[in-house]
Amino acid sequence: MAITDRHHWREIITKAVCGKGRKFSVVTHKVTPPHNPTSILGAWIINHQYEAVRAGDGIEVIGTYDINIWYSYSNNSQTDVAKESISYVELVPLSYVDPRHRTSTEEVTAESVQEPNCVEASVSASGTSVSIRVEREFAVEMVAETKVFVRVHPNGVPDYEDKDFDFANTSSDGGDYDDLDPELSDDEV
Repeated sequence: MAITDRHHWREIITKAVCGKGRKFSVVTHKVTPPHNPTSILGAWIINHQYEAVRAGDGIEVIGTYDINIWYSYSNNSQTDVAKESISYVELVPLSYVDPRHRTSTEEVTAESVQEPNCVEASVSASGTSVSIRVEREFAVEMVAETKVFVRVHPNGVPDYEDKDFDFANTSSDGGDYDDLDPELSDDEV
């Protein structure tokens, strides 16, 4: 076998997903309205904002949201809305990390799979505050440069030289996509 017939390997540097993680959490916040609440009429979360940063073995999601609580007071004779801004830091561990990635090229992102949502609101036993239980979930990714190895055939691959590939019709039933509605959104699918 001549040296030109041998198979060679090459290292290619490419950007790839080099780490992933996901975390679901339930947290409880305590909000003290200006009046002692009698009952809770509604609780919701608005203005959620967050960003992702690399931290140790995971990715930190740093964010804020506002809690609004509609409540009654004075024995259900009056109502008011209490508002409180919440800051949080959620460490999402990476369940997979490519050990060969270049750390200087890391880019991290977070996606709120489940926006912070109030699942329970109740007046505390003392009657002076409201306990809010909030669920939230994040999926994170780390993209970085890494090396992949590919096999190189110096003389090409003879099995494919005489082949003719038709990429014009790639659907399995032979049809085309003329009947699809281009205005259809992802939510309607």
